[in-house]
Amino acid sequence: MFQQGWFVMTNRNNGFWAVVQMGLLAWSGATWAADQVYVANEGADTVSVLDAASFQTLASVRVGRMPHNVQVSPDGKFAWVTNNGEPGPMADAAAHKGMAPGAHGAMAQPGAVWVIDTGTQAIVARVPVGMHPAHVVVSPDGRLAYVTNGGDNSVSVIDTSARKLVASIPVGPFPHGLRISPDGKEVYVANLKGGTVSVIDTASQKAVAQVAVGKGPAQTGFTPDGRWAFVSLSQENAVAVIDPATRQVVRKIAVGSVPIQLYATPDSRTLLVANQGSRQKPGNTVSLIDLERFKVAKTVVTGAGAHGVAIDREGRYAYVSNTYANTVSVLDLKDRKIAKTVPVGQAPNGISATP
Repeated sequence: MFQQGWFVMTNRNNGFWAVVQMGLLAWSGATWAADQVYVANEGADTVSVLDAASFQTLASVRVGRMPHNVQVSPDGKFAWVTNNGEPGPMADAAAHKGMAPGAHGAMAQPGAVWVIDTGTQAIVARVPVGMHPAHVVVSPDGRLAYVTNGGDNSVSVIDTSARKLVASIPVGPFPHGLRISPDGKEVYVANLKGGTVSVIDTASQKAVAQVAVGKGPAQTGFTPDGRWAFVSLSQENAVAVIDPATRQVVRKIAVGSVPIQLYATPDSRTLLVANQGSRQKPGNTVSLIDLERFKVAKTVVTGAGAHGVAIDREGRYAYVSNTYANTVSVLDLKDRKIAKTVPVGQAPNGISATP
């Protein structure tokens, strides 16, 4: 992560100093542009853009109705946002507001994924998908995007260059969170109302297995080394650990109330789990699981309704969206303390950092 400030270069042969302000390097295009964090504000129909160095808000981008999740592409050039189409009357807002697991209801019209240019923060595409889209991920090579459609039990596959739907894959009941394996060969889909994880083969674009995991699976994840997969069990207050080689649950780890999103650190040693709780009894913690001992090593207090988790490429900071507090907590992973709390839009849910 590049920090803004003054960078001094010395040329010993010519004996001169050249001083370059790092913050000005963004003018040349994508080179050394500031890292950013994108937050989907489901209650505000916006995406907040934060500077990952200063933690200041850079922009608020108007998107479609009730944006639930956002994902920055591997090249950092675009942010993909799931929503329910053009902004309009919010009569159906109660069906999704705050992502109360199990309380979702299908929207009357198919949803969409909108694409934000991260250089200009402009909307550059709108791609129709299935009913009630929840999460979106982009393949490691950047060619395809996968979107869960909770309203019709499917995953939409989008060609990111053409920005067109190329496949629709049936999965389990009410698919919600999904992640792609580090090698890009499989997509793990959490079926919130099915108690299963669907495994999609990215070569054939077909679901090739369903793994029974437990109650209320909300989001999946992998360690970067590919050794372990995970799924949060929102109705068990636990995380299930899956062996990708056997596609079997090998253990469960107790965490906080209503765990939703989870994310492993770049060194594959720690798993962060956001414990949202309910609107009536909000959770406000992130569990840090030691992946050598498979035990919670630390519980950090964030904000009410801790929901989304993203970690920067260096493993220095984690960003946690607090759905009921309308904030993002910046967690210093070295000190395991909150370094900053940033106000964002109403009901922030999905969150993603530039790679």
